[in-house]
Amino acid sequence: MKTIRDVAKQAEVSVATVSRVVNNSGYVSEKTRKKVINTIELLGYKPNSVAQSLYNKSSKTVGLIVPDITNPFFPEISRAVEDVMNEKGYTVILCNSDASPQKEENYFDVLSRKYIDGMIVVTNETDTSYLDHYKLPIVALDRPFSKLPSIYTDNISGAEIAMNHLYECGCQKIAHICGPRNIVNAVERLNGYKKSLNKLNFNHLPIVVDGEYQWRTSEKSVMELLNDDPSIDGIFAGNDIMAVGALKAAQKLGVSVPSDLQIIGFDGIELSKMMVPSLTTIRQPLEEIGTLAAQTLIYMIEEGKQPNALPPFIGKLQQGETTMIKE
Repeated sequence: MKTIRDVAKQAEVSVATVSRVVNNSGYVSEKTRKKVINTIELLGYKPNSVAQSLYNKSSKTVGLIVPDITNPFFPEISRAVEDVMNEKGYTVILCNSDASPQKEENYFDVLSRKYIDGMIVVTNETDTSYLDHYKLPIVALDRPFSKLPSIYTDNISGAEIAMNHLYECGCQKIAHICGPRNIVNAVERLNGYKKSLNKLNFNHLPIVVDGEYQWRTSEKSVMELLNDDPSIDGIFAGNDIMAVGALKAAQKLGVSVPSDLQIIGFDGIELSKMMVPSLTTIRQPLEEIGTLAAQTLIYMIEEGKQPNALPPFIGKLQQGETTMIKE
């Protein structure tokens, strides 16, 4: 294996000069820099791609931070991001923050020191000001933010589509399973639910339980909800994973879906089609969302410009077996 001393000897420069080139720090004339990089390539001291990245001041690497890799929503979007990035010669480093602000910041700190070219982030933080000191192109995914280019689905209109469907199916009393109240898309879906209750003239106040975007929490909340109020005949879950929890709760309580209780989710993950019964949901165009996020970041990296504001995607009803229009 070749060492930094081998590179210095071959290039007829000092070890310190090679170090400055490798670390992209300190002054080195352009002629000497090219000579060192050519020697690195010749000797294989670093992979050719790394040597080239030093010359171009680009690593062709981007970071992708998601809050919960166990939620199938995020692997599906990540796959779309990676496909576009790989096609354009970029490598994606996938990071799972566990919805922890501290872990998220740590990833930014570490990756920003490693020649990262840009970041795509799904953050649970409502205040993204901490990102200001990172001199990187950053794209927000799944959640809208005023300070960042954001790729997301219109949550309020999606919630209204879900509620209109339950209304058309004859539901009289609809509850909502809400995601974390500190996450903007959970709040927007909740607001869409409340708006629809008024618009459709339901004769009940909002019935909201917390599911935290987790199926176990949702299952527990729905079991308590249905035990307290068996007259509830419709549930709009803020994501598909919580809808799975609601379905499990209904099955454990012996409540027939969709005859006695109709359930609709939000996301349109592949799991929704594999369930028995299959889940009715609001399908987000996950591949298109991931593709646009990747394309937007590449534009920011290669053009050095902020993109124009992008309109949100619109969710569509995906009919499954957990709802039906009653005769």
